[in-house]
Amino acid sequence: SNATKTAKRSDFKKYFQFMWRSLNIQASWNYERQMNMGFLYGIAPTLDELYPNENDPEQLAHKKEAYEREMAFYNCTPQTSAFTLGLAASMEQYAADRENFNPETINAVKTSLMGPLSGVGDSFFQGTVRLIAFGLGISLAQQGSVLGPILAMIISIVPSVLVTWFAGKLGYTMGSKYLTKLNGGMMDKLMYVCGIVGLMVIGAMVASMVGLTTPITFASTGLVLQDVLNSILPNLLNLGIVMLMYTLIRKKVKTGWLLGICIVGGVAINALGLLV
Repeated sequence: SNATKTAKRSDFKKYFQFMWRSLNIQASWNYERQMNMGFLYGIAPTLDELYPNENDPEQLAHKKEAYEREMAFYNCTPQTSAFTLGLAASMEQYAADRENFNPETINAVKTSLMGPLSGVGDSFFQGTVRLIAFGLGISLAQQGSVLGPILAMIISIVPSVLVTWFAGKLGYTMGSKYLTKLNGGMMDKLMYVCGIVGLMVIGAMVASMVGLTTPITFASTGLVLQDVLNSILPNLLNLGIVMLMYTLIRKKVKTGWLLGICIVGGVAINALGLLV
């Protein structure tokens, strides 16, 4: 039965699933964890293969733990996400060996890869391929040629499929090749390094994606409050609001309340002229 047996997939089927599911990773995009459900969809066949016996309480518990682990926040260019997906799938196989592998390493690696792969992926696919494809397509369409939209789609799709296929394959085979060489001590060092890179990525996101400043000035002294805050720590308000949200999340405040606080609080504070 499906509850006790999952057929082993061929390498071709694994790479195809990494490719296809990465290209559909935004189908369940959400405001709380963005592409996390799409990532879980991509790695689910691997987890089902690793823990096939749902009648075994221990396997079922490990499977639920793995599913929950792969539901962590994730956001990256879909095409380059295949590399992370392949690597994470490879790492999950080692996570099944619970004595010699720390599963927390998986999300540390995912977080550390999101920024670099997004930078490369967005620049190439959104900033280069799309402009070339639709630039040529529009040029032909203006001349009345039906090849305009067809060429635009072909130029867009072919690089996406090729990059996604080989990215998934590279991530999976690279993980299988190098993870076998990492013993417990080396894995702890890897996790430490990935944790640092991951924090750098999150810090950069806080500084660049949260735009919070105060217009408050003191006419009597000519003091600009924002300049004072910047002298203490650049983007201090950004960090403050993020840490507030983080604290509320740690206290299990629901997403709906968090959105309500952001919307109502943002409108009220802006209306009072405290923040912009």
